[in-house]
Amino acid sequence: MKNTRYLLLLILIACSACYNPPRDCTAYKEGTFRFTAIIDGEEKTTTFERSKDQEIDYFEGKADTSSIRWINDCEYIVKKIRPRDAAEEKSIHMKILTTTDSSYTFEYGLVGSANKSKGIAYKVN
Repeated sequence: MKNTRYLLLLILIACSACYNPPRDCTAYKEGTFRFTAIIDGEEKTTTFERSKDQEIDYFEGKADTSSIRWINDCEYIVKKIRPRDAAEEKSIHMKILTTTDSSYTFEYGLVGSANKSKGIAYKVN
């Protein structure tokens, strides 16, 4: 009986170690998306439109345009075209981790920084 339990446990671990979450990044290279984050204790939502090489963010009634450079199908670098200060001049590395039929989970952080955050973006159209 003990051997059977260990065998089942071993099979379960082996099967779960081989699981790769679905990731169809090409479906999210272009379109309109919505992302919600907690900023200073408040929930804030931004909408952004992404084309092949550009992204326009709409946040609190203002629009910001950034260039996009794709590293591969699931990773890209975002850089503001008209930064207002030194902090906005820094590029952001984006990496799509998993996808569904209507959203994707991503990781983002300043290029060269070990600090990363995660979020979920939902396709609007």
